[in-house]
Amino acid sequence: MELFEVIRRGYAAGETIQGLSKKHGVHRRMVRQAIGNAIPPERKAVVREAPRLGPVMAHIERMLASDLQAPRKQRHTAHRIWMRLRKEHPEYPVGEATVRRYVRERKRELGLSGREVFVPQSYELGQEAQVDWFEAMAILGGEARKLQFFAMRSMGSGDAFHRAYPHATQQALLEAHEHAFAYFGGVFKTLRYDNMTSVVKKILRGYQRVETDRIIAFRSHWGYRSEYCNPASGHEKGGVEGELGWFRRNWLVPVPEASVLDALNQHILDACLENRSRTMVGRGMTIGQASEQEREHLSPLAEEGFPIDELLYPLLVDSKGRVKVKTNWYSTPLWPGLRVTAMVAPLSVEIVHDNKVAARHARCYGRGHQILDLEHYLDVLDKKPGAMAGSTPLQQWREAGRWPACLDAIWRELEQRHGKGNGTREMISLIRAGSIDGWDKLIAAVKEALRLGISDAAAVLHLLRMPDPEQRHQYAVALAEELLPFERPMPVMDEYDLLLANTTGGIQ
Repeated sequence: MELFEVIRRGYAAGETIQGLSKKHGVHRRMVRQAIGNAIPPERKAVVREAPRLGPVMAHIERMLASDLQAPRKQRHTAHRIWMRLRKEHPEYPVGEATVRRYVRERKRELGLSGREVFVPQSYELGQEAQVDWFEAMAILGGEARKLQFFAMRSMGSGDAFHRAYPHATQQALLEAHEHAFAYFGGVFKTLRYDNMTSVVKKILRGYQRVETDRIIAFRSHWGYRSEYCNPASGHEKGGVEGELGWFRRNWLVPVPEASVLDALNQHILDACLENRSRTMVGRGMTIGQASEQEREHLSPLAEEGFPIDELLYPLLVDSKGRVKVKTNWYSTPLWPGLRVTAMVAPLSVEIVHDNKVAARHARCYGRGHQILDLEHYLDVLDKKPGAMAGSTPLQQWREAGRWPACLDAIWRELEQRHGKGNGTREMISLIRAGSIDGWDKLIAAVKEALRLGISDAAAVLHLLRMPDPEQRHQYAVALAEELLPFERPMPVMDEYDLLLANTTGGIQ
């Protein structure tokens, strides 16, 4: 602006364009611009090439495009994108700062950006832990499911424990607490909650609450104090709120996949343990080292766990071999009319008779569902083999992937050889063997029998129980070691051979 002013004054005083250009060291084009307008024109932005970022731009765009469909709290951060680029495309090295600048600009354009401010807090070791639930998606057995994730974060060490459940029930909350106490190696002096209905029955003035009887008994059993936040005041437990976001961004993006919930929880536990190697900003030790020091300040664990399971008695076995537990029916091998007890846990339902567990099922949270196990009906199907083909338990096994096509193939072979009824009974004998020796081994034996053209249950059982080559080798080595003390040297026959070499004058 000052340069344009000096040029305009010089031109008004009679200086030439060429003279002004040489005097100020600028192009004549700029001199004419200054003469024509006192305000300099806007400079065009220089488009620079991005040799490092260019090859990975398409990958970044795909990640950001997937975020448009992903849950809001399970979207990629710039750091997570950079970590994925390093792992999935190591042939294109690019700096994190470069990725951050590009992602920040693209998120602003796509409407994905958002910021939140938290106030830092300081805590003593073992003083307080904060508890909360958060919701996230996971793929279990190929099906996308919305799960509830429990989180407990130590405010002193920064260590955190997470666990997934189908529903955030009171039983799940209490069970997750016990898993967390075992993970931390002790119990915190204070646990801070929001006003979740499984813990609080009524909110009174200030921080006073009417708690549920079960949480009071649980708190007394483990020996900690509970504190609660004001309604709609998540910042009062900002430590666990920040932990939820960090864990979701770093371990639940992309959406995790597992065969069953137990496998997913094992993956989550491994992530919690791996997180202990991280050093938080402003601290001189890792989270794991701080957690190790914190154990000395925690209250000791109780000798026995709290009775979390809900007992339901009496329940009757109906004519279809089922027991109605809450709103669903579960199969059992017991005789109809017997009185049984149901032990309802967050993830399982056990049917108990005469102090023995007769059946165990994964808990269903729906209404009016039948959870049936084909193994519970084998004795009945032995007497009524014609009912097996259209049975609901078999259909549920098919839907769950527990009945592959090879079993139908051997079943048809058995029916052709022994007739429909006897062939089904032979198939039932194979199912019994699979429940004892292992379902995977039975399927492998059936596939081998079909490959060899065998259609006999006894032959399949022989293949099922035959040791594999490695086991046979181990047996051979063990047998050789067992016979080693009885080993004797071979006899030496050299002198006898001399007698046979020259028989002249000898006795023939």
